[in-house]
Amino acid sequence: MPTVAMPRRTPGRRPLRTATAIVAMVVGLLALAEHGSGASRLPGPRAATEPGDVTSVSTGWTTPWGVSWLPDGSALVGESETFKIYRLSPTGEKILVGSVPETVTTRQEDGLLGLAVSPHWAEDHYVYVFHTADEGNRIARMTCDGTTLGDYHALLTGIERGDWHNGGGLVFGPDGHLYAGAGDADQDQLAQDKDSLNGKILRLTTDGKPAPGNPFGTYVYSYGHRNPEGLAFDSAGRLWASEFGPDSNDELNLIEPGNNYGWPTCVGPCDTAGMTNPKATWSVSDASPSGLAYADGNLYMAGLRGQRLWRIPVSGTDVGTPVAYYQDKYGRLRAVQKVPGRAALWLFTGNTDHNGTQPDGSDQVLEAALKPTAP
Repeated sequence: MPTVAMPRRTPGRRPLRTATAIVAMVVGLLALAEHGSGASRLPGPRAATEPGDVTSVSTGWTTPWGVSWLPDGSALVGESETFKIYRLSPTGEKILVGSVPETVTTRQEDGLLGLAVSPHWAEDHYVYVFHTADEGNRIARMTCDGTTLGDYHALLTGIERGDWHNGGGLVFGPDGHLYAGAGDADQDQLAQDKDSLNGKILRLTTDGKPAPGNPFGTYVYSYGHRNPEGLAFDSAGRLWASEFGPDSNDELNLIEPGNNYGWPTCVGPCDTAGMTNPKATWSVSDASPSGLAYADGNLYMAGLRGQRLWRIPVSGTDVGTPVAYYQDKYGRLRAVQKVPGRAALWLFTGNTDHNGTQPDGSDQVLEAALKPTAP
């Protein structure tokens, strides 16, 4: 069962300025006025929507992993083991746009992983990918006009690879910079080594340089991570990450620059000075979390071994009681995305991956309607 961590003071954080505190209070009061109070078991607004009926969008997929939206409402979807990227329309039309070169896989936790469309795609037509190459994991940039993928250019190399724990989450932040979740490559000591790119959340510019303002003057944004695959920003611009634990304590973390999230010193919550505790934890049988998305005051976390979708209410930096949906109904869930402009989520199954039992071509894309929560 999930456990919600109690908030505690983290060493090294600066106190809020008075103006910031006033703004936060006003935002909270406006949210309360809009949503009312009630069922999330935490201070602040209750969740406005929850998942409802599910319909099929598209079938015939093999290991869909990275997903990102184009301005017209269609999505680019990458398959981790085939290295192919498809364009998927809202009505389910599926078009192959190309393959990512130099990608390799052992058919474990590597291959073509995260994918992020440039926020300025209409002008630059850039698409960013996190993938495994012969020498290690890379973040690369390609062009895509919606029908053709090309002009491959590696932006960041030197992220060590392994059969396991490559991470792979990739998302643009409100600041226009690219955030990436890099796993420890099954070498847990790398997570605490600030000179290593592994076991980190990385932050880089669109040209592949360390983003200005990074806490250590390098690519490293936070450290002490084991295997962060899901990254999502909430409506206030806070970054959240889902992270695989070893044999216990899968985590949901609120990511702040320069913080140490404990691995391998801590597994789940601990009292070690300098470590930042997760906001919630799960047993691996209930979660094994991959994709992460935000919608209507909730984080949505896709569970692989858990074979369910978790809804986690969020109020500021606090989380409410997680609730599971679709348990054991669609098998392993790899990715989840909020559909732009519509009250719906897209769910991507992972039943053909290394732990799946279904043959290639058996994965699917599902749409879950978001309905108002019961009073």
